[in-house]
Amino acid sequence: MEVQETRVQTDRVLTIPNILSMARLVGVPLFLWLILLPEFGGPKSDGWALLVLALSGVSDYLDGKLARRWNQISSLGRLLDPAADRLYILSTLVGLTWREILPLWLTAVLLARELVLLVMVGILRRHGYPPPQVNFLGKAATFNLMYAFPLLLLSDGSGWISSLAAIFGWAFAGWGTTLYWWAGVLYVVQVRRLVRADSMAD
Repeated sequence: MEVQETRVQTDRVLTIPNILSMARLVGVPLFLWLILLPEFGGPKSDGWALLVLALSGVSDYLDGKLARRWNQISSLGRLLDPAADRLYILSTLVGLTWREILPLWLTAVLLARELVLLVMVGILRRHGYPPPQVNFLGKAATFNLMYAFPLLLLSDGSGWISSLAAIFGWAFAGWGTTLYWWAGVLYVVQVRRLVRADSMAD
């Protein structure tokens, strides 16, 4: 009975957690537009960009919590949640690097991890496996980076608040990048085990 209920829930699309995840996806181009507006002669809109990021963080917390509490964990939600996380990270990397708040080498390090994961997903699909589920370490890495980016954006100014934001922003960025790659290495190990098990079965 429990298995049947879980299957019904995983087939649902229009759940509150999924709607929250979709709203997060809609916020990605809005955030990128706000953060790049000064580069194209528009007014500085960092405050609005920070608000979009903050709302994204709240919805990220809520969609997972509500999905578990209301038994609304769905197959679509398992795709939307990490997709929204990655798109926010990528859009923030583009915006902050364009504005020279983030150094190019850090952007390259984070993008290299995404490339590795993309290759792993391709290998899994070739062997008939779905993409790897987000683990606790990967989620912790994302949370650190999602704290780091707003703080680094806030540091693009003057005064003691900007100085404090820079200190904490780079601390979160360091931890987030380390955990991001650690989670990536674990994914590689997981994929390697699955592929090896398949080759032994053949």
